[in-house]
Amino acid sequence: MRSFQITVNGKTYQVQVEETSGAPAAQVAVAAPIVQAIPAPVAPSTPKSPPIVQKTAPAQAVAGDPIVAPMPGTIMSVAVSVGQAVKKHDVLLVLEAMKMENEIVASRDGTIAQVLVSKGSTVNTGDKLVVLG
Repeated sequence: MRSFQITVNGKTYQVQVEETSGAPAAQVAVAAPIVQAIPAPVAPSTPKSPPIVQKTAPAQAVAGDPIVAPMPGTIMSVAVSVGQAVKKHDVLLVLEAMKMENEIVASRDGTIAQVLVSKGSTVNTGDKLVVLG
């Protein structure tokens, strides 16, 4: 019989293992856990917090055709700015959803009247992204 001290998930156990010749499995007897004082975790000196996504105040409605999010996701990049002329199928922004980058394109020729999102913004299905004037 051999004795071992094993620690599992912070608890220490005293176990005894009997060696047998020719038997594939060993018999294990588990004794009561040995209680040890575990030092309290130390808080890091500079905690890392998730990036802060600034919510902007709702902008006034601008006349034009809104381009909406086809699915929930995160804005990876915005390729246009207010006043910029765009052609049908020009890329307006990139929306990441389910680890895929989806290009959101202009539905028609026009001018960008309003950009309602920024890089890092989280959007839901149907949220307005850009207003095409």
